[in-house]
Amino acid sequence: MTDDAPKSALELAMARLRKKDQDEGVETRPVSEEQRAAIADVRRVSEAKLAEREILHKAALRRIEDPESRAALEGEYQRERERILADRDRKIEEIRRE
Repeated sequence: MTDDAPKSALELAMARLRKKDQDEGVETRPVSEEQRAAIADVRRVSEAKLAEREILHKAALRRIEDPESRAALEGEYQRERERILADRDRKIEEIRRE
């Protein structure tokens, strides 16, 4: 793609973000193959945990009829999902910093 060609909104946004990072002194380093493999592994593990929690959550919902208990169970499930996702993101960020 030449510099004369029109750019998509995504390309423009990415260019602005790169410029902002450069102005702030943020260093960008390419991710190594070893890091890619570690990140993929972290994602696979978190997807497995999420799938397991979803299966257990649906099974528990089938046993509960009380709306208040169902709402409490749903809240617990959402908190657990957020914890797993936050843990995944934290681990990926640690791998990228290595």
